[in-house]
Amino acid sequence: MSNYAVRVENLSKKYKIGKLQHRNDTLRDAIMTGLNAPANWLRRNGHRQNAEAKDTLWALKDVSFDITHGEVVGIIGRNGAGKSTLLKILSQITEPTRGRAIIDGRVGSLLEVGTGFHDELTGRENIYLNGAILGMRKAEIERKFDEIVDFSGVEQFLDTPVKRYSSGMKVRLAFSVAAHLEPEILMVDEVLAVGDAEFQKKCLGKMGDITKAGRTVLFVSHNMGAITQLCQNVVVLQKGTIAAKGPSEETVAWYLANTIFASDDQNLLKHASERQGDGRIRYANVYLQDKAGEQVTTPISGSPIDIVQEFISSEDLSDVSFTLTIYNQQGVAVTNCHVQTQAKKFKIKKGQGKIICHIPKLPLPLGQYKIAVATSDNFGSMDWAPTACIFDVEASVFFETLYLPPMQHSTALVEHSWELG
Repeated sequence: MSNYAVRVENLSKKYKIGKLQHRNDTLRDAIMTGLNAPANWLRRNGHRQNAEAKDTLWALKDVSFDITHGEVVGIIGRNGAGKSTLLKILSQITEPTRGRAIIDGRVGSLLEVGTGFHDELTGRENIYLNGAILGMRKAEIERKFDEIVDFSGVEQFLDTPVKRYSSGMKVRLAFSVAAHLEPEILMVDEVLAVGDAEFQKKCLGKMGDITKAGRTVLFVSHNMGAITQLCQNVVVLQKGTIAAKGPSEETVAWYLANTIFASDDQNLLKHASERQGDGRIRYANVYLQDKAGEQVTTPISGSPIDIVQEFISSEDLSDVSFTLTIYNQQGVAVTNCHVQTQAKKFKIKKGQGKIICHIPKLPLPLGQYKIAVATSDNFGSMDWAPTACIFDVEASVFFETLYLPPMQHSTALVEHSWELG
C-alpha cells in the first residue's frame, strides 16, 4: 500500500460547447462541403485561438493534490467551480482530458441521487448490486444488510422498484449503502441536501463515525459548518483551478473572505450568476434599513431592522410566497423567515414592486452574514438568489448589560433570564 489514497497530477477536463456539428442532408450538400473544405480549413486555422476560447470549457485545469490514507478532505467552491467533475473523474465515471489520478483503495461514491441504482430493480436488489460493484462478497453485504435498511428508513418499500422512490428516498438508501458497505475511500457530493433535516443530521453523524474509523473521505459541500467539523484539510476550486488548500478552518475562512463575502458592490444581484427559477419574478435589489428608513450595512444586534426586497414581475400573479434565509460566515443557516409563518400569500401586479420583512429585534451576534432570497407560487420557483445581500453586525443592544457571548458559542441570540429554584 502506498502512502497516498488519492494522488492527482495535473488533472484537466475540457468540454466542447457551442453549436452542433453540421450535417449533410443531401448529395449536393456533401459535394459543396467537400469543395469548400480547403477554404474552411484556412478560415478555421486562422481563427483557431479564438475558436478554442469560445467553443471549449475547461471544467478542470492542471489540478494537483495528494490525500493520505485516513485523511478527510473537503472540496469547496462556488457552483461551476469543477467540484463534481473532479469527483466524477476520481470515481472513474468521466475520463480526464489530460493528467492522471491514482487511487489506492476500493471507492464508494455518492455523486448524485440514486448513483449506481438500477431503476427497474427493487431497493433490496440494488443494495446487493451496489455491494457487488464495490467488490463486496455476498456474505459481507448480508452482514451489513439490516444496518443499511434501518439507517435508510425505507424498510416498508424495500421490495418496491426504486423508480417509484422519491428523490429523498433514493438518496437515503444510496447514502446508507455507500456508508455501510465500508469502501476504503468514500466520495460524497452535495446530495445530502435532498434529505430532510433529521436525515442530514444522521448522515453527518455517520460520516463522523467513518472518519474516526480511519477511512479516507472526500466531501463536497456548501455547508461550511459541516466542512470544518468533519474535514482535516480543504481544497478550494475556483473556475477549474485550485485557489487555496490547507487546514480546514484557515482555508474555509480564506474562501469566505475572498469569495462569498468579498464583494464591495451593495447590489449583489446585478452580477449574481447562481440564480434559479422561471423568472416571472426577478429580485432586483435586497438591502437592510433601520427604523428611520435609512439603508444600513452594519445593523445593531437587538435593534429593529427591515429587510427590503425589490423585484420586477413580468405579469400579474396570485398566491405568491416569499422567503429569506440568513447565513453566518461559516455557511450555517441562522434563521429562515417565510411568509407562511403568518399564513400569508400575496397578489403581485406586473411591474416593479417590493416586499419588506420586519424583524423587531435582530437576534444576531457580532459577525458577517449573507441573505439568500426566494419566491414561488403554485406553479413553482420564480427566483432564488443564494447571495442577495451581505452585512456586518458590529455592535449590540440585545441584552441590557450589552454582554455578547463569544461567536463560536452562539449562532443566534435568545432572550432569557435566570433564577435559583
